[in-house]
Amino acid sequence: MLIGEFQHNIDAKGRLIMPAKFRPDLGEQFIVTRGLDGCLSGYPMKSWEKIQDKLMQLPLAKKDARKFTRFFYSAATEVEIDKQGRINLPKNLIEFAKIDKECRVIGVSDRIEIWSSERWEEFTLDAEENFEDIAEEMTDFGF
Repeated sequence: MLIGEFQHNIDAKGRLIMPAKFRPDLGEQFIVTRGLDGCLSGYPMKSWEKIQDKLMQLPLAKKDARKFTRFFYSAATEVEIDKQGRINLPKNLIEFAKIDKECRVIGVSDRIEIWSSERWEEFTLDAEENFEDIAEEMTDFGF
């Protein structure tokens, strides 16, 4: 299970150190693509296969399903952890997430998310302020 939050820097070549704690669950190769809320999402191959199965079931006739699938898949890239524990993120993903240098890598159960530090701080401030309301809404999902 992927849990925790780590602060790292991305270098000028787009290389980012993956937290050592995440490496066994991610595997040597995994998929990174656009995520929700302006972050990047990284999926171990087993999780990616499950997502692909679900996306293939979306109705092709639905415009939003086509749009989501295109946007999600078009940025997806397979990354490999090098001997120094780094991955290389493509420029289009770095720009999408608005990562300048500092970023946060967080574990979210079966995936990681990569956030610009600025966006992550904005998100966490909002979540902290509204945590009780959010928790109350989660009861609709059996939580």
